[in-house]
Amino acid sequence: MKGHKAYGCRVELTLDQPFFWMNGRLAYDLVEISDDPTCLDSQGFWAVSTTFEGKWICARFAKIEEAPLPPASSPWTQLTNAWESSLSRHQYSTYVEEIRSRIRQGSVYQVNACLQLKTTIDAKLSLLPLMHEMCRENPAPYASFLRLPGLEIASASPELFLRRKDAHITSGPIKGTQKSATDEFGSKDTAENIMIVDLIRNDVGRISKAGSVTVPRLLATEVHPGLSHLVSDVSGQLQDGIGWAHIANALLPPGSVSGAPKISAISIISELEILERGPYCGALGWVQGNEALLSVAIRIFWKADDEFLYFGSGAGITWSSNPENEWDEVQLKASRLISIAGGVLS
Repeated sequence: MKGHKAYGCRVELTLDQPFFWMNGRLAYDLVEISDDPTCLDSQGFWAVSTTFEGKWICARFAKIEEAPLPPASSPWTQLTNAWESSLSRHQYSTYVEEIRSRIRQGSVYQVNACLQLKTTIDAKLSLLPLMHEMCRENPAPYASFLRLPGLEIASASPELFLRRKDAHITSGPIKGTQKSATDEFGSKDTAENIMIVDLIRNDVGRISKAGSVTVPRLLATEVHPGLSHLVSDVSGQLQDGIGWAHIANALLPPGSVSGAPKISAISIISELEILERGPYCGALGWVQGNEALLSVAIRIFWKADDEFLYFGSGAGITWSSNPENEWDEVQLKASRLISIAGGVLS
């Protein structure tokens, strides 16, 4: 791949042209779109977006460049409308207490409880200018942008879902959030992180060679704009003959945004959350043969074929969770990016 020099070899993209960008890797000239993850076993560069509920969008692009985020035709204009939440403070607190009740009954240990925010926008509005603002004001290790017919996603994800290099895979679950690097993580954060690390070890172990699963990083602090996270890494060596459908079945949805045990947590989420999460809490990134970089699709704005802009936020709930504190964490995770987009967060 040939790199650009400050856009001296500018890739000219039309206003509605599909493309994918992730931290310096630009893909354009859309060839095909598939909802079958087995297509990822074929040749080519694929941009990937999955929903939390298990739907796939795999978009194959013909041209890949090392390039900056393509320029926007105009700057982002801050929104002024109110953001409507799928759950009020009281409803979210009730949700947290219901999860704690299920934990007390022994059906689950941890559930990631989410809500969805939306605000009205012009259906023709592109999120590319917003993505430029996010890159300036909230740089993220897995920042990415996807534009396909009927879908745009602008992501400032801090979390690694899956990095693959040949047979070696790594996942980097985040569990634990504080307002700043000077705040100490408590026992709840530590227990939650270790709980999810055990879950990810089990998931990775289903597709890895015996004895190859390791935890090279445990309970590390990562500082991000406006907050800090507790992060661990889980690695493994894939078994021979493992394809992308096997990887998907073993690892999705991401454990850090579902809970433990995963099947029980997903059941509770399906029962108690009002809306499907859609691309929020799925995976977002790229696959090219035996290489891949996929983020957990958190801290994302997205729009589809309607007049709304969406944003999701959530928190991990354990027995020691306090409903008010969990509500504050959800608001903390949303507030910085919402302030970049604009609008009133009530």
